[in-house]
Amino acid sequence: MESVELKKILETLLFITDAPLSIKKLASITEEPEEIIKDHIESIRSGYDSSGHALQLRQAAGGWQMATRPEYASWVRKLYGTKMTVRLTQAALETLCIVAYKQPITRAEVEAVRGVDSAGPLDTLAQRRLITVAGRKEVPGRPLLYCTSTEFLRQFGLNSLKDLPKIETFNIDNPSLAAQSTAAELADEELNNEENDNAAAGAENIEPAETTAQGPTLEQPGLYTAENITNSNSGTGEADNENSAKNNNRQGQSIEENSKKENGNA
Repeated sequence: MESVELKKILETLLFITDAPLSIKKLASITEEPEEIIKDHIESIRSGYDSSGHALQLRQAAGGWQMATRPEYASWVRKLYGTKMTVRLTQAALETLCIVAYKQPITRAEVEAVRGVDSAGPLDTLAQRRLITVAGRKEVPGRPLLYCTSTEFLRQFGLNSLKDLPKIETFNIDNPSLAAQSTAAELADEELNNEENDNAAAGAENIEPAETTAQGPTLEQPGLYTAENITNSNSGTGEADNENSAKNNNRQGQSIEENSKKENGNA
């Protein structure tokens, strides 16, 4: 097959696919050697980059796929709106972080790190195809083992798990806090991106990202902080002392009047 024609075929396949295509898959479709496919893929990629094209050829999940560039994401979001947004609660993000770094891992092991029940977040991640069942652990009860999926790599733009940030960059002394911190950063980044996009579109109402509700803190006004409790007790004590003094004065006056009456009668 001619080089120009093969290049056009590869562009067509990479544009139309809804999932990354591996070199092996492309070679199988075109019936060309993998080395030639690799050379043409690199040629297409460098051509798009050097020409300042709005599209790019991106490697993800062990394959290649055509994608838009990040700087034009706001325009794509305007076209599709919330249809493109995949929201995860902070609990789900925490669980996903733990599975990504500890896989394969059981539900009990996830809960040991998080300290809370994780059945709900695991089900959510499975429904979103971000995690999958990798088998069963050979221990009593043979619990299910979970690991991340190809969709997880595609959604986060990773070619393989080796592209994950190094675990050494997190607080490994407290894995639960590390997972919560990473999840919070992902949620904040998602919310900031949406706020920027809505601001550019002139939106007045910005829907916040879905997060886990938190209880009040001592810094919030109206709560009984140590200082408020001290002042409250102090004010109560002054009022009690004043009332006690008035009662004593009244009792003293009453005794004096009774004494005068008795002396007069005598």
